[in-house]
Amino acid sequence: MGTDMFIGREEELKLLKRQAAGRSARFIAIKGRRRIGKSYLIEEFSNSFSKKYLFTGIPPTPGVTSQSQREEFIQQMVGQGLPNIKGNDWSEIFSTLSKEVQKGKVLIALDEISWMGSKDPVFLGKLKIAWDRFFEKNPKLILIVASSISGWIDKNILNNTGFFGRVDLTLNLRELSISECSKFWGKREKSISPFEKLKVLNVTGGVPKYLDAIDPKLTAEENIKRLCFTESGLLFNEFNRIFHELFSRRSEVYKDIVEALSSNHSLYQEEICSKIGRENGRVISEYLKDLTEAGFLSADFTWDIKTFKISKLRKYRLSDNYLRFYLKYIVPNKQQVFRGKFKSSSLYTSTQWESIMGFQFENLVIHNSHELLEKLNICSSDYVFDGPFFQTRTKARKGCQIDYLIQCKDTLYPCEIKFSKNPVGMEVVEETKKKLSTLSIPRLFSLRPVLIHIGGCTQQVIEEDYFDHIIDWTELL
Repeated sequence: MGTDMFIGREEELKLLKRQAAGRSARFIAIKGRRRIGKSYLIEEFSNSFSKKYLFTGIPPTPGVTSQSQREEFIQQMVGQGLPNIKGNDWSEIFSTLSKEVQKGKVLIALDEISWMGSKDPVFLGKLKIAWDRFFEKNPKLILIVASSISGWIDKNILNNTGFFGRVDLTLNLRELSISECSKFWGKREKSISPFEKLKVLNVTGGVPKYLDAIDPKLTAEENIKRLCFTESGLLFNEFNRIFHELFSRRSEVYKDIVEALSSNHSLYQEEICSKIGRENGRVISEYLKDLTEAGFLSADFTWDIKTFKISKLRKYRLSDNYLRFYLKYIVPNKQQVFRGKFKSSSLYTSTQWESIMGFQFENLVIHNSHELLEKLNICSSDYVFDGPFFQTRTKARKGCQIDYLIQCKDTLYPCEIKFSKNPVGMEVVEETKKKLSTLSIPRLFSLRPVLIHIGGCTQQVIEEDYFDHIIDWTELL
């Protein structure tokens, strides 16, 4: 589509502009998964600056050294009208840059800063000195550092004693909301059905770069086929690019983890270790933390409904819609794509298609849980916990897993999520009753089942009057 519209991020843009209106220099950190729109936000913000210098690190491909990063930075300086220097040291580079930003309203952005400094142990120290000695002296200067590796920003900037008290604003970009995603269909936003949009969103999630690749003139199936099942397709090649560029030499371990989770709703850390054949310990904990902070996994803590206490027990699940779709559906069909046999195939020929779409839709709902809370008129003062819920099996009770559970002070809202173009029938009532019969419900608590659908439900389901709330998710689009 290649839209020129600035979609979403209005709140983040307001926050940035508020910082720019301050009376002193500002140091800002932006983090979020790859393709989430960090660079786009920075570019949009930069339009309000007459003087701006935007830099991006080189992806950590084989042969890239700390000197390569410095030389690339200098070339980007030259391309923006700054003098050419030898640049064997970051001090010299930052000193040259500082001479151009001493006065006036100016923006400096270091995008993918983790790539710039990952192989140079003195990079961060030199940046800190440059901020203290030069950049901070201009009260109208804004310095932005951004990275797709949120953990790197946390460890090296936000939790680094050298930068303590220097960061004025931290933005963590999440996926766009359902209503914002709809705008990527442009002039056809109103004429394309919510069902068709949801099929695409089940694959892309709310990731702007993926949504920007949509061709609104094509059907959902045609778009998915073009992006996911052609050798040149953006999403056919994206998986390896993500892990290679973000995690470099350790990428294989990260891949093993997400692949282990792709075949399961969720796993404990020890179960993940068992599946990938690695020892459980601090190292795996760090890998899981990196993937969680990068937005690819979710760590779902169970909680005690009776005591309102979060348990130390947590399960990891693959929360990124694209990664799950890639592993569950693209990988098994890769050889067919390479042989040119997928061109004439229908996406519906796979017996897994319906179940995969249902699984993807569950995650889409969870990502937009704020919309659900509004639909249920749950105010923040009543809300306690929400998320996928798993009740562990003991001698006294059965195990139980609920798609999504919202707990308020004295009410439980168990949500059953169904993705089907056809109206949901009475089987959903029986299925939900059976599931909730094993749930340990505290005394004096109300239970209000919720059905979330996209294709309607039969008159029999409505007349049964079992669900307190029946929500049509297409209304959000």
